This record gives sequence, structure tokens and C-alpha cells, in this order.
Amino acid sequence: MEQIDEKITAIINHFHLNNYAFSKRIGVTGTTIDSIVNGRPQQDGSRKKTKPGYDVLSAIIDEFDINPDYLFGKSKVMLKSELPNIPTYSGMPQVISTTPQGEENVVYVPAKARAGYLDGYGDAEYIETLPAFHMPQLSNGTFRCFEVQGNSMVRTFFDGDMVFGRYVEDFNDIKDGRVYVIISKNDGVVLKRVINRIQERGKLILKSDNKDGNYPTYTINAEDIMEIWYVTMFASKQMPEPVDVYDRLHQLESQIVDLQQLISQNSKN
Repeated sequence: MEQIDEKITAIINHFHLNNYAFSKRIGVTGTTIDSIVNGRPQQDGSRKKTKPGYDVLSAIIDEFDINPDYLFGKSKVMLKSELPNIPTYSGMPQVISTTPQGEENVVYVPAKARAGYLDGYGDAEYIETLPAFHMPQLSNGTFRCFEVQGNSMVRTFFDGDMVFGRYVEDFNDIKDGRVYVIISKNDGVVLKRVINRIQERGKLILKSDNKDGNYPTYTINAEDIMEIWYVTMFASKQMPEPVDVYDRLHQLESQIVDLQQLISQNSKN
């Protein structure tokens, strides 16, 4: 990873300046900048680079409109003007449903309502047409329930399962590897495992848990996202098959019952 002196050198070169001209733009001496990018001569002939202080870094950011994350190695985007235009959430979805007592309901979006939800997610009259119910245990945030459609997440979720998602207030809250319901302009309602690359590239990477080759990984632009819901729990119609140890126990129990019946019959004879 590039050191901060290398970042500053890249900024100087980007604006076609020399160290002296750059120093004048940010209000410090040329010696200060030279000691940062080239280092101060030492008695042994080496050069020791000086770490820039807060005032220097702040002046560089303000004068040249630099992305602070670039200076500290968190982003490859140098200029603020080149950062993707990331939409921000208001902290709540546009429409919620409440009980007569004012407690939030969980709105249920069945598979057949997905197409309408894409257009009506912000329409109070449309949201009122969807089933809604109150779950006291889902109280830390706004929750929505979506019916799983298709097999892209098989191994984790199955067609017809219901996932409960908590509304994501800020893109920075999206954690790599977790499952989310994403509402977007182009793809509608999708359930995917997500890798967050919004800060670096302005995109989310969406992955399927089904590995049969029919569901490739793809990206979605931040500006196309209308809602995101973090899946916190689910309800499934799929009953898990018994594991092998239970099969063996059942077989052993059956053998014991058969043996008991055989002993009982022999004792009577």
C-alpha cells in the first residue's frame, strides 16, 4: 500500500506542480513539503521523511478538493469530484404501516406482489393493500417480510420461504457476506448475499448461494438502489431431513422393538 508521502507526491504530479508551487498553494514552506516527500538528510547519508501534520493534510484536502480516504489508503479515488454520487437514506423507508396503538407492523410482500412493489414501495395507498402484522420481537427498527421466489439462494433459502428484513439506513451499514433484500430500478426485488464496494466503486456485488452455475455473480450501481433490507430471520416450509445419526437411531429402535416382540412371543410359547 502506498505511504502518505507517496499519496502527496501523486497529488503534486496530478496538478503538474513542483514542491515549491505546491507548498505555496497550501500555505507552508517548500522545505516542509520537501521533507515530507523526499526526506531530511541524515548524518549517515540517508534521508528521513517527515510525517505531515493535521494542518498540512487539512490544507491539502481543502485546497485541492482531495478525498480524505485517498490520503489514508482507504480509497483509490483521489478527488472528491470523482467519487460516485452515493444516495443517502432518510433513516426510514418512505412508507410504514402501524397498528391502531401506533406500533410498527411488518408489511408482507408475497411473490405475486413483487412487480407492484417496485412501483409502489413509496406509495402509502399501495402499501396499505399488502398484508401486515405485528411481531413484538421485531422492534429494533423497521421490518418487512418478503416471500422468496426462485432457487438462486438454495442451500440457505428455498422458494416459498419468508425472510424478515430490517431496513438499512446507511450504505455504510452493509456488511460483507450477509444476506439482504435489495430493491433496485433494474432488477426489482432480489435476495442475495452482498459484498459492499460502494465506497471504492459505487457498487454492490451480489452473489447467490446456489452453486449450480445458473446464477452468476453480478454488480449493481448504488444510484439504482431504492431500498435495502438486512435479513435477520426467516420462516421456511421446508422441513429438514433427518441426519444420518437419527436414521441409525431409528433403525436401532426398530430392531429393539422387533426383538422385544420376538422375545414376548417366544415366552408365550
